Amino acid sequence: MRGVSPPTTLITVAPTGAETAKSDAPALPVTLGELVATAQACQTAGAALIHVHVRDEDARPTLDLARLQDTVTALREQTELIVQLSTGGAVTDAFEDRLRVLDAAPDSCSLTCGTVNFGNDVFANPWAFMVELYQRTQALEVVPEFELFDLGHVASLHRLLDTCGAPYGGHVHCDLVMGVPGGMPGTAAALVAAVQALPAGCSWSATGIGRTSLPVALAALASGGHLRVGMEDTLTFARGRPVSGNEELVTRAAELARLAQRPPMSTDDARALLHIKARTLAHASREDAR
Repeated sequence: MRGVSPPTTLITVAPTGAETAKSDAPALPVTLGELVATAQACQTAGAALIHVHVRDEDARPTLDLARLQDTVTALREQTELIVQLSTGGAVTDAFEDRLRVLDAAPDSCSLTCGTVNFGNDVFANPWAFMVELYQRTQALEVVPEFELFDLGHVASLHRLLDTCGAPYGGHVHCDLVMGVPGGMPGTAAALVAAVQALPAGCSWSATGIGRTSLPVALAALASGGHLRVGMEDTLTFARGRPVSGNEELVTRAAELARLAQRPPMSTDDARALLHIKARTLAHASREDAR
């Protein structure tokens, strides 16, 4: 219909993660400078949100609060991306350190709705921790993204909303994390089953781990969902060819979104969709000028 804007696709980039060593993937951004440069390139390619893990001076995963704060500040000053910090960290991180992530005042954070076998490890998210983290997001006005690794996590999300109420901003946004050994498979059938069980009115993205990255992205677009891509989730662009950088994955996601006639969402539209709080003077000024 003339005059009606086409639907768009929120593209999230997860550039680093906590599992891959820099020595195994030289393009992995592990320093603050590398992360900012990657974020800028991915924003140009079509990303609107960045899901952030940080590393220490030896490129090891860390939840050091000062590093998290410096990272949030740098990304806000040098990009327009929504800054989402991981509260998962590495599977060995203590619950109190994961809760403290919110003290870095991100726009958004991940909130995993249940414990899951993660390869040979266990990613622990017991109910009491989920509730405490969720209530902190509400108090600190941080928008949670509910990470769902299995159908049981969808049920736990419903329980969390029924118990604690709506998230800050009032809108529920989920990410289906698919293809993790121990979680739901990265298949179209699993995606459809999970989507059918999600809360009414929510928005959702999908993440395909490893070789499931491309089929999950295609299934998500076909089902009306959004996309998360990045070197946290896959290091192979095609069979036998390593990823050259995160922007390559974002570029492909943007091309797929355009083919689906749902082009990449702008950062301002993404902020409106997720009800992100304006936390910078520059962004607040833009909002006031509208």
